[in-house]
Amino acid sequence: MKVELKCISCGAVFPPSMVIYTCLKCGSLLDVVLKLDELQGIVSWNVFRARRFNVWRYRELLPVFDDSKIVSLDEGGTPLVKCDRLAKWAGVRSLYIKFEGANPTGSFKDRGMTVGVTKALEYGARAVACASTGNTAASMAAYAARAGLKAIIILPWGKVALGKLAQAVMHGAEVVGIEGNFDQALAIVRSLSEKHGIYLLNSVNPWRLEGQKTVAYEIIDQLGEIPDFIALPMGNCGNISALWKGLRELLELSLIDHTPRLIGVQATGASPVVDMFKSGSNIFKPVENPETVATAIRIGNPVNWPKAIRALRESNGLAEKVTDEEIIEAQQMIACLEGLGVEPASAASVAGLKKLVEEGALDADSVVVCICTGHLLKDPEQAVRVSRQPLKVKAELDEVERALSYIVSTAQAALLPSS
Repeated sequence: MKVELKCISCGAVFPPSMVIYTCLKCGSLLDVVLKLDELQGIVSWNVFRARRFNVWRYRELLPVFDDSKIVSLDEGGTPLVKCDRLAKWAGVRSLYIKFEGANPTGSFKDRGMTVGVTKALEYGARAVACASTGNTAASMAAYAARAGLKAIIILPWGKVALGKLAQAVMHGAEVVGIEGNFDQALAIVRSLSEKHGIYLLNSVNPWRLEGQKTVAYEIIDQLGEIPDFIALPMGNCGNISALWKGLRELLELSLIDHTPRLIGVQATGASPVVDMFKSGSNIFKPVENPETVATAIRIGNPVNWPKAIRALRESNGLAEKVTDEEIIEAQQMIACLEGLGVEPASAASVAGLKKLVEEGALDADSVVVCICTGHLLKDPEQAVRVSRQPLKVKAELDEVERALSYIVSTAQAALLPSS
């Protein structure tokens, strides 16, 4: 299959053998363009479904040229959970959660890293690097360890959830914290990578997004139909652009006959893409000091904003921003109503959906898939802070009964033997 790198702004084309991340002519973002015409009639849902359910089920659509170099932890194949109680709470007829927390390191980033680290090996890299708010660091460190590569991570000091930091250091990465935010960390790591020939694995790397697009294939594969909407949180905005790319490729291959509309959600304290989209402006205004409890999307100047805006506009999509309070409420409802534990940023997709329904922007009769990008245990400290605290009593039955009096008095004694 022919593959090329194409600038999204000036249209310049570059061969896949070049190790570049942005256009050499205008500096804009690059797309990986697959020439899919030769796959017409070769790939089908039946062909895909005959294989193991993971990212590499869709091998023909992943631009890796040497299968012997594939680095995998059996990522993808995550659950698509029908959530009837949560649907009622959010106000829609049918709601599914694509639970990306079931990936090997607990987030959707593993989809991109299996391809990104494989490309690093194809290019002959000895080390990989990234800036991160946490999940990218955890994932890259794991896949670098699997591949035998050195991993370098630059992150904002004190702004990364402990669960994610623990993963990065346990997998042997060299972690450097800076007294600044994610956007500053990204600028530093890009310069560091260019200066020292280290392979960069942030989402400005177009190859990494090739792995992330498989979430689109899986949703259609599992659901067996095309939902009305797919909602997801936006941080650095690689995921929404990858999702849209995957959907467009399915359309080009006639594996679907139309695409769902996308919903992009950001936190109120870090919402430059939502603000731009809702205003109808063509001028992007970064947020200088982003703040939100949802650390994974605490990004004020997302590098992939042009691709995100393109995805929202081309899909006739919707965008919304939600407060930290709305995010935490959604996180608690997902956990209490459906038994799914997701980190705060993941819950933003559900919080945004509920808000759009309440505003009348989204038809309550819709079928919606919300992508929840990371596991609850990515940020356990936050979960403990906002949840009901455990009770401590003496080791005596009457003390325990007194502490549980409300529950005991209201519960039905269904398991007690009848007289």
